[in-house]
Amino acid sequence: MMPKPFLAAAVQAAPVFLDRDATVDKACALIAAAAANGARLIVLPETFVPAYPAWVWFLPLTRRADIAMLYRTLVEQSVEVPGPEVARLGAAARAAGAWVAVGVNERNVGHSGTTLYNTLLLFDDQGRLVEWHRKLMPTGGERMIWTPGEPVPLQVHDTPLGRVGQLICWENYMPLARFALYEQGAQIHLAPTWDKSEQWLASMRHIAREGRMFVISVCQALHRDMVPDRFPFKDALLAGLHWINVGNSVIVDPEGNVMVGPCEAKEEILYTEIDPGKASGSRWIFDAAGHYNRPDLFTFSQRGGEAAEPAEPVPASNSAPARAARKQSAGGERRSPRKPVANAAAKKRRR
Repeated sequence: MMPKPFLAAAVQAAPVFLDRDATVDKACALIAAAAANGARLIVLPETFVPAYPAWVWFLPLTRRADIAMLYRTLVEQSVEVPGPEVARLGAAARAAGAWVAVGVNERNVGHSGTTLYNTLLLFDDQGRLVEWHRKLMPTGGERMIWTPGEPVPLQVHDTPLGRVGQLICWENYMPLARFALYEQGAQIHLAPTWDKSEQWLASMRHIAREGRMFVISVCQALHRDMVPDRFPFKDALLAGLHWINVGNSVIVDPEGNVMVGPCEAKEEILYTEIDPGKASGSRWIFDAAGHYNRPDLFTFSQRGGEAAEPAEPVPASNSAPARAARKQSAGGERRSPRKPVANAAAKKRRR
């Protein structure tokens, strides 16, 4: 059965900077507010919990003590997956009756506990953690903060709302990552980001038109006054820079037309109705992984096995079963909620 039109929400907001518990409280309140207005898919920004490490673009490496202080704080305020904060976010999704995506800083629990991932959590409308996707490659100064995600095949989820895929920020500039989602028939694409630029907005329109899918790009809107003075990178900000990030969240249709946004220099929830069938209908003229593909000339594969089936939900809580599941994974590292890898060879797909 073809999914019916529904209301989607892009939540442009600022975290309670480097305060995990307060930011999770805010995230839960924003999820409830969006659901109260009828949203069934709610998307929050990249690394919303507890904050995006904006100092990587401002502080010089010569200020090592300040960088160490900020990194220590970020590690202490980051989340474990599964863990109590994840359980709270899952409960908020369940109470909202909505699918929810939210970005977090994730600690490498089970190993050193002090290396971080840029992670996007996806919950279903029952509050189950369907997937957590770790950013494949941090960008520029982000590499001082996050380690690359492990090579788990990218996946599109078959949901009651349509086929949903997700990439974080500049992962969207990786052509093969995009194609991996096109090949699985993505109709709705989640693109939480820190990028606010005109070039990024143009890219979101291009990707929507290329993939013939709805694109939800959501960013934090962070004013310098939202960063407590005790954090030392504020003195590195330009005197006239009031908004560290203006946001520019946007939702785009499969023809590349902006449906709502960009929203600039304020916290706001953007709403629009999405009809997944329009994504399919628009592919009569262009289908990147279908009739416009040339498998006789080009081949594509993801290493690690198939990724076309929906992920198995994993525990979102820090209960004993959840902790046991975590410990059973390799060395205590996270167990992939995707299909297990049968072998390491790349399986070529020709269509």
